[in-house]
Amino acid sequence: MQKWISEYLAAQKRAVDTLSPEQLAGLVATLREAHANDRQIFVAGNGGSAANASHFAVDLGKGASDKLARRFRVLSLTDNIAWITALGNDYSYDEIFARQLINYGRPGDVFIGVSVSGNSPNLVKAHEWAKANGLKSIALVGSKRGRMAELADQTVVVGDTHYGRVEDVQMHILHILCYAFMENPA
Repeated sequence: MQKWISEYLAAQKRAVDTLSPEQLAGLVATLREAHANDRQIFVAGNGGSAANASHFAVDLGKGASDKLARRFRVLSLTDNIAWITALGNDYSYDEIFARQLINYGRPGDVFIGVSVSGNSPNLVKAHEWAKANGLKSIALVGSKRGRMAELADQTVVVGDTHYGRVEDVQMHILHILCYAFMENPA
């Protein structure tokens, strides 16, 4: 068991080491611009990525906002289960995020999609809607990249395909985006 744990931790470190500080600084700049222009930030994912999206919305909306004169306007599209199930039932599960963006999204807002595969149909449709309607889009994906990587304005690829490792590294990224404002608000 100790050997397996050591190997798992070594693989996790390799996955973290695939991140580019330059790329992450570009994401921080996108959020800084959105904040300066009072734009809405939307985030979504499925499964573990949905949990990461919710966690990010809390950290940016509360923790990062506590350090700033004006608060971030951030919404996780994964958090209203009644609306998600209504959209999934009445339209299709593929449209649960895009249909929410139709109500809320405006040109200049930011959409962040979090997916290991990069091919989740509901996130692909949300990226397509964002692109067609003037939102800036960010894709956090695993090394398979998927369609989201092709659609997004900014893409960060975690160099691994293991779901647990990629989701963990994506949470690293989302924490970096929040702590950039918590620890460096200027």
